[in-house]
Amino acid sequence: MHLFKTISSDRRSILKGLAAAAVAPLAGPAMAAEGLPKAPTGLAIASDKAYWDAVRGLYAVTPDIVNLENGYWGVMPEPVRREFIRQTDMVNSQNSYYARQRFGADFEAVRVKVAEAVGAAPEEIALTRGATEALQLLIGGYNRLKAGDTVLYADLDYDSMQYAMNALKARRGVDVVKFDVPEPATRQAVLDAYTKAIEANPKTKLLLLTHVSHRTGLVMPIAEIARMAKAKGIDTIVDAAHSWGQLDFKVSELETDFVGFNLHKWIGAPLGVGFLYIKKDRLSEIDRDMGDEDYPEADIRSRVHTGTINFATVLTVPTAIALHQEIGAPAKQARLRHLRDSWVSRVRAFRDIEILTPDEAGSYGAITSFRLAGKTSKADNDAVVAKLRDGFRVHTVRRAGVAKGQCIRVTPALYTTEADLDRLVEALAVVTGTRAG
Repeated sequence: MHLFKTISSDRRSILKGLAAAAVAPLAGPAMAAEGLPKAPTGLAIASDKAYWDAVRGLYAVTPDIVNLENGYWGVMPEPVRREFIRQTDMVNSQNSYYARQRFGADFEAVRVKVAEAVGAAPEEIALTRGATEALQLLIGGYNRLKAGDTVLYADLDYDSMQYAMNALKARRGVDVVKFDVPEPATRQAVLDAYTKAIEANPKTKLLLLTHVSHRTGLVMPIAEIARMAKAKGIDTIVDAAHSWGQLDFKVSELETDFVGFNLHKWIGAPLGVGFLYIKKDRLSEIDRDMGDEDYPEADIRSRVHTGTINFATVLTVPTAIALHQEIGAPAKQARLRHLRDSWVSRVRAFRDIEILTPDEAGSYGAITSFRLAGKTSKADNDAVVAKLRDGFRVHTVRRAGVAKGQCIRVTPALYTTEADLDRLVEALAVVTGTRAG
């Protein structure tokens, strides 16, 4: 009897909490603050120990391994994780009543928040389940192609986006041309490669661009390439899956009309959310998704039809954006570049190591890839990844698809410490034989 009373009492308390959560499903910026000190400025922005220790305190990550594979998706900071759990509990409790009665307004509020943060109008934004879905919809829905036209992409573009471009051959009757980004890369060499590819393919009508390559971390001069393409009558679709939140920019700075973004990588929202951007006067050039009729043809939301989504994931986005804005894009960019520099600056001098990502200002962010000289196969690079993981407790990842051979990607995050990167440097010294182990 006492046990039943206890359970009943606990259940009533839980239900009261869920009911309270349901009253105000969207979190405000205050929920992200958690007493974080004011962000540093000037030269100290990237290395202020007290500040970045406080930021690191927002993350609960395993101490069992140094995780330098943060390019897959971003760890949710604790305020975001707690908000996700709160929203999950609320949705689970309220179920279809919430979905039918209030989610529409809340969903629109999230869309407005995302648009404000990226510097777009709400009518230019449609939420998706990630950048891959966003870009597939943009590439597959682009309707200005005709048989005999050419579409272009590069070796450093994301695999799924390459597949979508390849599929245009059967769907639209176009010629698909792939070219290689030069290695080692420089800003001018990249511009020259795109100029050459465009000039060699005068029937080009569509060009895929990647802002930050998931393979090497190379940051492309998107605006310059987009202007070059536009002068030739070529539209560009930009993959910004890795850039927003890692780099400090607004969508207008890309100077392109079609962009796919992630929110679960460098913004730190829960897994399964991103968005697409279509400049408002270009909407008619992307078809409705499978003839969607839920929204008018003039509404960008008709370009996405994914069925039932994870409501809690979407509802948590404002908290993730609030924390991103509290830390500040300039501070995040500076910190991530500082962490990257702390290992690359030392490893470049190591025996037989090739750094694929340039040190040139504006050409890198957090991500950098390397390979050992002559070690270009899957087996070669898997062996190095395994040695770093098993011998030194450093987690990295092999990346394929680079024209000159496979490589290993290193991606720090805001919770990464300089000591973590010291361990990577020490491990690579042993692996390369720069210092005997």
